[in-house]
Amino acid sequence: MSEGRGIVYLVGAGPGHPKLITVRGMECLQASDVVVYDRLASPRLLANMKPGAQKIYVGKLPDRNMLEQEEINQLLVELALEGKIVTRLKGGDPSIFARVAEEAELLAENGIEFEIVPGITSAIAAPAYAGIPVTHRELAASVSVITGHESPDKQDRSVQWERIAQMEGTLVLLMSVANIGYIAGELMRHGRSPDLPVAVIQWGTTPDQRTVTGTLATIESIVRTERVRPPAVIVVGEVVRQREKIQWAERRPLFGMRVLITRSRAQSSDLAERIEALGGEPCEFPVIETREPVDPAVMAEVEAALRSGNEYDWIMFTSVNGVDYFFRYLQRYRIDIRQFHRARVAAVGPKTAEALERRGLVVEALPAQYQAEGLLDHLADVLVPGQRVLLPRGDLARDILPRTLEARGLNVVEIDVYETVAAEQQDEEVLELLQSGAVDVVTFASSSTVTNLIAVLRRMGVKNPVELLGKAKVACIGPVTAKTAVEAGLAVDIMPTDSTIDALVAAIAAERLAAPYL
Repeated sequence: MSEGRGIVYLVGAGPGHPKLITVRGMECLQASDVVVYDRLASPRLLANMKPGAQKIYVGKLPDRNMLEQEEINQLLVELALEGKIVTRLKGGDPSIFARVAEEAELLAENGIEFEIVPGITSAIAAPAYAGIPVTHRELAASVSVITGHESPDKQDRSVQWERIAQMEGTLVLLMSVANIGYIAGELMRHGRSPDLPVAVIQWGTTPDQRTVTGTLATIESIVRTERVRPPAVIVVGEVVRQREKIQWAERRPLFGMRVLITRSRAQSSDLAERIEALGGEPCEFPVIETREPVDPAVMAEVEAALRSGNEYDWIMFTSVNGVDYFFRYLQRYRIDIRQFHRARVAAVGPKTAEALERRGLVVEALPAQYQAEGLLDHLADVLVPGQRVLLPRGDLARDILPRTLEARGLNVVEIDVYETVAAEQQDEEVLELLQSGAVDVVTFASSSTVTNLIAVLRRMGVKNPVELLGKAKVACIGPVTAKTAVEAGLAVDIMPTDSTIDALVAAIAAERLAAPYL
């Protein structure tokens, strides 16, 4: 890298699905000081930017340009001359109809170091997600990628339809849906059969993916009737018939659903992965964060309680966070876990039990009902007055467990091993999705996510957050969270029998099956 100058990565963001970016593309994104992006790059990719990085939207909309291409080129130069590491995030592959050459040429003229990072083009990805392989041993030995974006007059000069019509392989047309009638007419005029299959895939690989099929003779009418809009990929050829047999993405139970996740970023991955595995799009909007207590007196109580490990008959964990912070403090204060050798271990919920067992502790008590009341019922016959119980919990934990234990004659030591606070972020893209009705389900995994989401939306200028959230289904992990949601004015549509993430996702899928247009 030249001294005093930055570097520009010209990165293909892939076809729309955020996980279809390349490993190298993700590395560049995470290393950048500035990300310059357009509308075809998934907003979820921007969550991988490093803290403090700047994002600049320069994307084109069907009816207007945010910036002209020449202005984008100059912007990249100026940012690099300021010494910034810049990622220019472009939908699909930057070398396929994405004008990367113009950007690279100006960078080269100004002596700025750059790297072109290939991406997965929508020309192959969108058909694949629609169940259409662009080549097939018996049907198509070649594929041609063509742009049909220009006006018909310009197409007559730049695209030789007579030659294209003679190609025997698959034709994939990008940026062409507005001119589909002209294109179909040209192919038929130059000899292609009116019965040749055609597919049009809108927003391929995203939750908004929609596929319509027809023939050269009928596809214009179908596109108009179905109101298919850009961005869309057109596939012309016999391979389109494969869709009837091998379409897969659109058959997943949560296909096309956008699910808002409000739990902390550290805990959201479990839920996000399960939603994605069923074909949905997780939209992460963490409204809570956990942190160590800031009050020195609270931390002194935590340390004192942990240094008395040999005095406890029970340690009861009510969350994975409680487990994580408990062991963090043992390591910090250099306390040997063997000091707790007298204590039996109980846990609320299978995930909490798993977190303990990963650390070599066998859980003796795991209730069938995954909340504090279930734990109390499960332990009713083994709790003895006078026993000493350690409860490592969060500052917002309900008091039913310690109060009931004390009422039964046990000595309870409560320690706040973490605090739950409102997240600072304000994600305008998520707000736009909520306002446009593009979020299908809002999930709440705790009462604090309910209250904090409403607070965050108010902070972002939403006068009536409850009314806004009413555009989506509301899913709560259990009755305690649901009670908080109802008290806040929300209608709870989905609640599983078991208070687990797996059960929550299964309940969302069951609701989708019952209401397929959700």
